[in-house]
Amino acid sequence: MNQPRTFAHVDTWVFDLDNTLYPHHVNLWQQVDVRITEFVSSWLQVTPAEARKLQKDYYLRFGTTMRGMMTLHGVSADDYLAYVHKIDHSPLQPNPALGEAIANLSGRKLILTNGSVDHVDAVLARLGLATHFDGVFDIIAAQFEPKPAAQTYQKFLADHAVDPTKAAMFEDLARNLTVPHQLGMTTVLVVPDGTKEVVREDWELEGRDAAHVDHVTDDLTGFLAGLSPL
Repeated sequence: MNQPRTFAHVDTWVFDLDNTLYPHHVNLWQQVDVRITEFVSSWLQVTPAEARKLQKDYYLRFGTTMRGMMTLHGVSADDYLAYVHKIDHSPLQPNPALGEAIANLSGRKLILTNGSVDHVDAVLARLGLATHFDGVFDIIAAQFEPKPAAQTYQKFLADHAVDPTKAAMFEDLARNLTVPHQLGMTTVLVVPDGTKEVVREDWELEGRDAAHVDHVTDDLTGFLAGLSPL
């Protein structure tokens, strides 16, 4: 069995956004989830139950429901993103301890998300983390091809001049760490802390024991704080 990769060599820290930089139990993404169902139901003129089934099928098959709606039904990405990200961000609270832990990491800090820059900006503003990141690679920069597509990571690495063998990736979905690990990144899976109810698909919570997952944490702030002496 291979030893998990470490962090001493890391000079670029890459973070997913939703359910990674804030706790799963906030269930902010649940609001987006509801609006996706509404969008699919309205666009396809199907019942909410039918829309929900299609939404989850597209999410699993295409990486995002949006990609499925674009590919199969000609949806405009701009229209979709504007609708589904129109949510209440107030459940998010400032997290100065996480900000300090991120600030203490040596090197660049980047966000790689299947969401939009507008959504990133709103989330970081609520968390008080807006000044801690050096760049964002969103679904628009990815030309609407979401993680876990290999080309999305390759474009991210090229756009931000990242050496994957000197980078670490933090994600809440194990499948989104497969390609980063293949490219040489140290991978960290961020999981729910187990004390509060979370709204997730079963497959979203899998993969803790996968070979492409180097580390697992249910406390991102504590995990990063433990790395800061490096």
